[in-house]
Amino acid sequence: MIIAIFPNILKKEARDLALHINAFLTSKGAHVVVEDDKAPILNIPPLSSVSSKDINCIISAGGDGTILRLIHKYPELLGLPILGINIGHLGFMADVPLSELDPSLNDLIKGAYTVDSRLAIEASTEEEKSLLAINDIVIHRAQNPSLIELAIYCNDVYLNTFEADGVILATPNGSTAYSLAAGGPILSPALEGIVLTPISPHTISNRPIVLTADQNITVEYLSPYSPVEVRADGMTAYPLQTKQKLHIHKSQKSFKLINLERTNYFATLRTKLGWAGKLR
Repeated sequence: MIIAIFPNILKKEARDLALHINAFLTSKGAHVVVEDDKAPILNIPPLSSVSSKDINCIISAGGDGTILRLIHKYPELLGLPILGINIGHLGFMADVPLSELDPSLNDLIKGAYTVDSRLAIEASTEEEKSLLAINDIVIHRAQNPSLIELAIYCNDVYLNTFEADGVILATPNGSTAYSLAAGGPILSPALEGIVLTPISPHTISNRPIVLTADQNITVEYLSPYSPVEVRADGMTAYPLQTKQKLHIHKSQKSFKLINLERTNYFATLRTKLGWAGKLR
């Protein structure tokens, strides 16, 4: 079994954690690799020493941002199941706490888990290459000092023109990220839907809407201002010019998370959001 670990070494605990994970997994017969630049530091074989096709799973040690960064840095690894070990604040994707580390690693080795396959989306213009997103595609006014106008079409049928700071198109996985902060709903990660959430719209009747993932969504930038910014998962980005159209659709690729029997999405949701409800 080949396991690639991706520790966020910007977090001081991550180096010792990576060494512990490596020692635990190798004692169980697994072969562990890390990113090439971290291999000499951790004395663990480099990622380049194995084929990505031979890797069985990924362990991310950090937070949700660590998972997003590794997918965008290594798109060829998208589709491999990921186990997220959390360092610091509890994440929605990196949901394994340090207190459960060894039992979780043991479950991983024993195969005591399921794999959640989650929706990914892509966005492109006629001129620019496709951007892939696990959480969201955001079209934002960037350096423009005023609100911008964005016309939205679903399968070429006009939906609405939003006058706002921008719009967010979020997957169910990303519905608990920027979209939630902007007032969007939480979608169960098993759903095949895309949340369209306006960012600070001028008209308060402009509300988020959930669209089916099989719809092709087009966003046209109407305002005669400076280019706006298109960004995938808060990372990769390019500009969108006036009258230019951005096309968003369901990706043929999917994002996979390891779901251990000892963890579940709704427990993470309650803890992360601080819900105080209880059974009576």
